[in-house]
This record gives sequence, C-alpha cells and structure tokens, in this order.
Amino acid sequence: MCGIVGYIGPQAASGILLEGLRKLEYRGYDSAGIATVWEGELECVRAKGKLINLQEKLERLHIPAQLGIGHTRWATHGKPEEYNAHPHRDPSGRLAVVQNGIIENYRELREELKQKGYQFRSDTDTEVIPHLIADWLKMVKSQPGNYPSPLLEAVRQSVNQLEGAFAIAVISADYPDELVIARQQAPLVIGFGQGEFFCASDTPALIPYTRAVLPLENGELARLTPTGVEVYLFNGDRLRKAPRTLNWNPVLVEKQGFKHYMLKEIYEQPGVVRACLEFYLREDWHPEAEFSPVNLNLAPELTAHLEQVQIVACGTSWHAGLVGKYLLEQLAGIPTAVQYASEFRYAPPPLTAHTITIGVTQSGETADTLAALEMEQQRRANLAPDLQARLIGITNRPESSLGNLVDQIIDTHAGIEIGVAATKTFVAQLMAFYLLAIELAFQRQTLSRLRLAELINGLRQLPAQIEMILESQERYIEALSHEFAETQDFIFLGRGINFPIALEGALKLKEISYIHAEGYPAGEMKHGPIALLDAKVPVVAIAMPGSVFEKVLSNAQEARARDARLIGVTPIDEDEAAHTFDNVIPVPQIEEMLSPILAVIPLQILAYHIAARRGLDVDQPRNLAKSVTVE
Repeated sequence: MCGIVGYIGPQAASGILLEGLRKLEYRGYDSAGIATVWEGELECVRAKGKLINLQEKLERLHIPAQLGIGHTRWATHGKPEEYNAHPHRDPSGRLAVVQNGIIENYRELREELKQKGYQFRSDTDTEVIPHLIADWLKMVKSQPGNYPSPLLEAVRQSVNQLEGAFAIAVISADYPDELVIARQQAPLVIGFGQGEFFCASDTPALIPYTRAVLPLENGELARLTPTGVEVYLFNGDRLRKAPRTLNWNPVLVEKQGFKHYMLKEIYEQPGVVRACLEFYLREDWHPEAEFSPVNLNLAPELTAHLEQVQIVACGTSWHAGLVGKYLLEQLAGIPTAVQYASEFRYAPPPLTAHTITIGVTQSGETADTLAALEMEQQRRANLAPDLQARLIGITNRPESSLGNLVDQIIDTHAGIEIGVAATKTFVAQLMAFYLLAIELAFQRQTLSRLRLAELINGLRQLPAQIEMILESQERYIEALSHEFAETQDFIFLGRGINFPIALEGALKLKEISYIHAEGYPAGEMKHGPIALLDAKVPVVAIAMPGSVFEKVLSNAQEARARDARLIGVTPIDEDEAAHTFDNVIPVPQIEEMLSPILAVIPLQILAYHIAARRGLDVDQPRNLAKSVTVE
C-alpha cells in the first residue's frame, strides 16, 4: 500500500524523491520521509500527515545528495505518527530502510534483536529490517567473502529471514555508491536513465524521468550503482535481465485543468470505452461471419469444454465481477460464482473440472486477489492435476504481478488512474466482461447472430451516450449535491444487472464523502432495510427499462411511503419514472443488458460533488490507498 522511491545518479536526489512521492501519494498519505547520503553522512527527514508537511521541512534544508530513498505511508503497524514514519534507521543512524508490505514474523525478530542489545523507537514492523541488516553487516565485514558488496550481502541474508510480503530499499552512509532493493510479494520496479537509476513501487513515479523499466520478481534483489544495475536471486545467483519500454505519456498523470483527478478520470470514460472497443472488436465482423466479433486472443485450451467460471476480486473490482456474473450467465450460459478474494483464500469452493478462475484487479498487485489465484493454481496442481488451473486476469496493468501469474490477461486499456476511488477502471472492467461474455457466447452459440449484432451496436453507442450524460447532467447533479452536504445516510437500490451498480454507487459515496451508504437489491428493502427509512434518508434508485423496471418503481414507491427523498437514475422521457421520483437524473435510452455502463456515471458524479461540497480530499480519502498490496 505504501509508496517507495529511490534514486542514484548525478542529480540532487531530494527533489526527485519528493516528486516521485507526489506521484505515489495515492498509495498512502499517513506520513512521509526521505533519507539521503551526502559527504559521508546520512540525513533523514520525516513528517506526519500528507506530503506537503515533508515538503515544508525539506524547503528549510539544502541537501545536494545524489543518493536517497523516500516513502509515503499507509499505516499498518503503528499509528500515523512521525516516530513511525519511514525511513527507519539502524542504531548508528548510518543505514536507512523504506518498506512496503508487512513483515509477519517481526515480533520474533524484534525479540531476538532486543536480546542482542538493539533498541526500537517505533511501533512498526519495518524497524526490524535496518537492525537486522546492521547485524548481518557486522558479520559480513568480519568474515569477508566472494560477493559483490558487503551491503548487498547483508541485505540478502536479512531478506531470507523475513516472512510476509515486502518491498524494501536500503542505503548506507558507509556505501555511498549503492542503493540495494528487494522484493517479495509487493511491487517494485527499477527505472533506467542516462547515467542514473531509480526504483519505485509503481511506474507513475518514474515516467517523468524514464520509460525504460524492469519490474523485480518475487525473490529478487538488485544493486543500483552509478555504473549500472545488478539483479540477484535471494540465494545469491546473478540474473541477466533487460528492461522494457513503457508507452505511457507523462501528460496522462496530470490533472489537465480539472480540480481533482477523480473528476478528470470520470470525464476520461468515453475515451476508455472507445479504446476497449477499438482494440478488441473486429471492424470487419458481420452476422454471417464465421469468426468471432471479439478478438481477445483467448487460448483454445482455456475455454475448451468450459462448464463453470469463478471470479475473485475485492472492492470495486468485486462489483465489476457481479456484473460479469450476470453477463456470463445470461449471455453465455455459464454458471458463474463471484467470491471476495480474501474469503476465497480461506474457504475455497470444491474443485470442479473445466473451470476458469478470473482475477480482477485494476493494479494487478492486489495481495488478496493474487494470493487467491496462486492458491487455486497450487491446490489444483497438488490435489487434482487432471483439473488443471485455467487462470485469466482482468487488469489495467498487464506488466504487473498478475500478468506474470495468470495464463491470459485482458488488458482494460484505461490508462493511469490516480484517484483512489476507482471510476474509469471500473467501467473498463465492465467492458472486459462484456467482451468476454460475447466471445464465449459466440463460441458456445448461446446467442443468435442478430442478437450479437444488437449488443455490439449498443456497445459502440456507449462513448457518445456517456459524453451526453457528462455534458447535460454534471451541473444539475452538482446543484443537487448541495442538498446532501449534511446528510448522514444514503440508500442505493437496483435490481438484476444493476444491483451491483447500486453497491458501487454506495461504495463511491462512502469512500470519498464518509457518508454511511448501503446498496440493496430493490426487492429486499421490505425484508428489513426499509426500517431505516425516514425523511432524512435519501434513496437513489436505478430504474432502467427492462424485465425489472416496473418492480424497481414499485419498490421506490414503498420508500416514498416512508417519506424518503427519492432520486431516480432512469432514461430520458420515462413518464412513469418522472412521476415516481422527487429528482430524476436522466440518461440516454439504452437496453437493460448494457445499462450498467450508463447508470454508474451519475452515481460517480453525485459522490464526487457531495464530497467536494463537504470540502474533503476527493483524490486521497482518509484511511484508503489505491493499491492494496497487504492482506
């Protein structure tokens, strides 16, 4: 969850580290700090709270150091106080470490180090690492061996004692020409510049300086010096690896005139949908064609004799999976189960033959989702080799850990998303499920060619329809949001394919406005939740024409009878809906099967403007981080 940056080269490190942390602040913003080495001394500056507090401290200092590491923290072990902020140092104050992840055996290591006389100043699990490295460094220096450097060897010995998920970066005043990094189950990438080298938890921190990157794999460590990069396994074996080139534009990570990244990313959704359609839909397909309208390049062995799909995901990606379940069952006729990845790990369903497991994670680094997929892979290999694992990943980051784990990636092509509350990546995940369901429906011949053509034509209309909502409704929704700045509870209702959108609308509001909100299937209101309703509890209902349209309106009337304020997301010119709701947020006419893509847009805008009206930090809501890389 935390953000790590490191630099070694000819430039002043502190400015590069600070800018890198700014690009990574979405990963955590409870505290921040940097450590640099200059003229034989290690300087460490830390601050509680957001990065601006660290920046103010650094402005009072002039540190021309050319080697340094930085960290922005999402608190796990220990409160978000300055004494728990990274970097953490060894007792001499000459060695510093930053870490992302959790050291599961830190208590045992802490006690062992205390018995050796080491004292601890923080409540964090991370502080055991600099002490452990310092302890190994004493032994390495006393027993010289055939290894590249004492610091690298001390780090290597130390990481072999650590249990859990971690990515670390280490510098020492005694080794002013080295930056040592290591990865185990937490992302870490190296950037290659002209006579300079970088490391970071995520590539946005590197894009302003280089697009040549090398992600470390699990069980690897690297030594960065002014002359190059050396990569090793934890057992000490040297590896030969080459960087690859990112094709991202630095402009994509800027706000481009929008007040917040979240609003910018909401407005990017028409382009995201167009990109998915252009990349995956075949322009030359027609109903009489013998080939599929969708080109996902799925390996034939993945879908052969397919009988079941199971989806594992967390948060917003789980909501996308629920829509995916509906599509796969209703379009392709495949029984589908959606599991929270964190629960799947500890209570997996019985093994079944001919089953695809789909992991959905925007970052490709979500710890629970990766662990669930790894467990599925291992238990099939160990318990039922004849039931071979078939793994697909849906992600915005194909270069991530997910890409190295699964058999096939569906790249959502959403571009970098900085706002912690997912918007465009959610819509992109929905598009991936639409395309997958259509591909499988074609293979299994569960839909007529005419029906396939109708769905594809409807998908092609989506970008313009989203633009219509943004252009015609954002100001109205902003004005409407002013009435809810003091509201304490919200209810979101949906049925069928739009029940997950009610869940997503409630989650967005909770995440950024801190208003309690719940999503329910509209038909379940009368089975308990209706007791919550009164004049102080607004109800947002998604009412799209189709099989459940009349039912949703009827359920909304039940809420109105309890004095609840009713807000309806419903197509333009729906007279019955207009008479049902106190406020209508109209969207273009669309068939029910495709309606989630349009229905979610007003809910994103509503959540955004309520949070902004309340004066909250929309892009960096409290207690949250963009990429959840710890369990």
